[in-house]
Amino acid sequence: MTTEAERRIASGPGPDGADAQAPRGGARRQLDRLWRRGLEFLGSELAIMGGAMTWVSERQLVAAISNGGGFGVIACGAMSPAQLDAEIAATLALTDRPFGVNLITLHPQLTELIDVCARRRVGHVVLAGALPSSAAVGRIKESGAKLLCFAPALVIAKRLVRMGVDAIVIEGMEAGGHIGPVATGVLAQEILPHLREVPVFVAGGIGRGEAIVSYLEMGAAGVQLGTRFVCAHESIAHPRFKQAFLRAGARDAVPSTQLDPRFPVIPVRALANDGTRRFLELQRQVLDRFTRGEVSQKDAQLEIEHFWAGALRRAVIDGDIETGSLMAGQSVGMVTREQSTREILGELIEQAVEALMARGRGGAAESENSSRSRAGV
Repeated sequence: MTTEAERRIASGPGPDGADAQAPRGGARRQLDRLWRRGLEFLGSELAIMGGAMTWVSERQLVAAISNGGGFGVIACGAMSPAQLDAEIAATLALTDRPFGVNLITLHPQLTELIDVCARRRVGHVVLAGALPSSAAVGRIKESGAKLLCFAPALVIAKRLVRMGVDAIVIEGMEAGGHIGPVATGVLAQEILPHLREVPVFVAGGIGRGEAIVSYLEMGAAGVQLGTRFVCAHESIAHPRFKQAFLRAGARDAVPSTQLDPRFPVIPVRALANDGTRRFLELQRQVLDRFTRGEVSQKDAQLEIEHFWAGALRRAVIDGDIETGSLMAGQSVGMVTREQSTREILGELIEQAVEALMARGRGGAAESENSSRSRAGV
């Protein structure tokens, strides 16, 4: 069923002379001007990238985002080259719109995965996980694909640009999954005013169109959203996984806790459950055993790191929301019902347009008040 938001977006500015539609049409055109650089870079109708969520961002959701006008991104994760090849082929069968592939830089078969993307003529490759090697960057560039990389700081963003990266994604700690220590708003202020050479996409905690507009006005070329799409009808996430999202608020999505700096824990934001509580207990037990000399530091670290092995799949695919990993960003509080991907995108655009219209109304009112003041009214 087509929603009012979708109908408004699809109708554009409306017929000439339709006064009610004129401000909306002007705001929609302003939005397109704000993210024109992102549109041109992605080749999509909307400069909204789908975040690459392992087990979630597969063919169905990726194609739905691209078909809805956004830019879907396949999460390769731990896929083998053969599995990635099959996933790209299946996605191509579902959409003729642009989409990308997210590869993990530490994957042991990264070179082979890059070659799969090249053979399938994937237009955009996203590298995540660590600073990429010059060899990986060169191989992707030689394939003709556009390369995007994550940058947690301005100095790294500039280094990536010098390496030949075509666009940067900055992702704040509000995001789901593996996170850094800096909030999205701070990263945006640190990087956007000082990085103009390439398009920059902002991610982390974005759940509404008003936030999209604010980052675009700061200089972003577009945005990336993940959590907002988990409960899309096209998402293959288990119904129990989706229900956990629908029940959750922003404060339920918390980063993993590290008890002892000698045993570092990679910070991951997820919904708190029995699994997160058991992880804390495991760390306490391992620390006690290490202190008593019953286990080496290396073995203790491995035991801690292996706790979550397979936990994300158990949650997303099998529906184990008690002990599985419920990776979610803080924008989970804005996920209130299951919707089609197209409806989600329509709502985001409608909110963005309304925000721009409100700015226009505010500007008009300010101008009128100024004129009245000058006239002595």
